[in-house]
Amino acid sequence: MTTLTAENLAPRDGELYLIRAFYRAQQADRLFQQLLAQLDWRQERLFIYGRWIDVPRLMCWYGDPGRHYRYSGVDHEPLPWTDSLLTIKVDVESACGASFNSVLANLYRNGRDSMGCHADDEKELGRNPLIASLSLGERRLLRFRHNQSRQKLDLELRHGDLLLMAGELQHHWKHELPKTRKTKKARINLTFRKIDQLTR
Repeated sequence: MTTLTAENLAPRDGELYLIRAFYRAQQADRLFQQLLAQLDWRQERLFIYGRWIDVPRLMCWYGDPGRHYRYSGVDHEPLPWTDSLLTIKVDVESACGASFNSVLANLYRNGRDSMGCHADDEKELGRNPLIASLSLGERRLLRFRHNQSRQKLDLELRHGDLLLMAGELQHHWKHELPKTRKTKKARINLTFRKIDQLTR
């Protein structure tokens, strides 16, 4: 496992660090299979732009008791940590010198599954949140777009990579995982967060 010695990839207004092969292939393979089999994957519906839509991926929310998270009109109550998630959490916390109390897991089943353009700027995350995003499985493109200049930054996230978003990044940039017509196998993404207050 690699320690945090990465270069800031954000050209302006924030911090963005990519650690390639945070987990080596064999360990990443094992974690992917464990998470795929053990997590409580759900098809959700979100309220976006005034209407309810099916989320184009499977999701689940885990965390410490009471760390509820509300976004796009849905209140998520955390499921109890699994052993695999706790192991990953300890590794990620050690690498970035921070603590997390919750994680959002997304399962992208194929190239048609996606994440729309957004910022992780909910008030529960605090003003300048540190979010640690672990990728397992298929390679996928993550695209950042600056709110004012419209500058784009594309990152290919690979099996075992860890991406850290910090500083003022969420105030100035949005990010998305777009659909692709290319044949893609499954990808799991874990985004570790710290909820600063108890919410309902």
